[in-house]
Amino acid sequence: MNPALTVKSLFVSYHGNEAVKNVSFSIEQGKLVGVIGPNGAGKSTLLKAMLNLIPKDKGDVQIYGKCFNELRKSVAYVPQRSNIDWDFPITVLDTVLLGTYPNLGLFKKPKKKEKEWALQCLQRVGMGDFSKRQIGELSGGQQQRVFLARALAQKSEILFLDEPFVGIDVSSEETIITILKELKNSGKTILVVHHDLSKVSDYFDQLILLNKELIGYGDIDQILRPEVLSKAYSGQFSFLERLGVEV
Repeated sequence: MNPALTVKSLFVSYHGNEAVKNVSFSIEQGKLVGVIGPNGAGKSTLLKAMLNLIPKDKGDVQIYGKCFNELRKSVAYVPQRSNIDWDFPITVLDTVLLGTYPNLGLFKKPKKKEKEWALQCLQRVGMGDFSKRQIGELSGGQQQRVFLARALAQKSEILFLDEPFVGIDVSSEETIITILKELKNSGKTILVVHHDLSKVSDYFDQLILLNKELIGYGDIDQILRPEVLSKAYSGQFSFLERLGVEV
């Protein structure tokens, strides 16, 4: 069986400066994978380049062995909260309904069936009572739950989430990670940009360690080793000393 997601020799640059350099990896179906690395390591850039949201200099991205564009509808994306216009006049339900559009076809609008499905997705993330609220009226954690509901509404096989736990409450974080684990157990493949190393053992099956180049990819115990982490973080973060890394 082909891997769910394959990246081959990916290069991305901004104004001549390399942001991602020669990154390759393959992720098996049904894995919950964290993408970690220091600030400026290219984590968000990696996701956006894989999604064709920004141009690649070189490289290839495949889903189940096929060109990414052939199966683009199979991938749902939850961007960083800082990249979203929270003043946009849209309700919570309409936000989640956007997730149904990729499967509707051109010029078709959501109908009763799609609205019922969107409400089910909202209920799953604990936001069913907020369907008529304007998205900007919600707390950070509530907003992130709504965007996870939008991803659920897409019925995708692969999910990309960019820093989903930044600036949210503990209850929302617990809700989101519980749902992600349920999705993983049902065979979905999930890639999450994450910054808190203290939680990666509880959250993920595998880790991608990035600092522009791929430093390491594998199971948690392979990556959370001082000699591996220090290649990405050395001299930058004091918490590495608590992990036994000499900096």
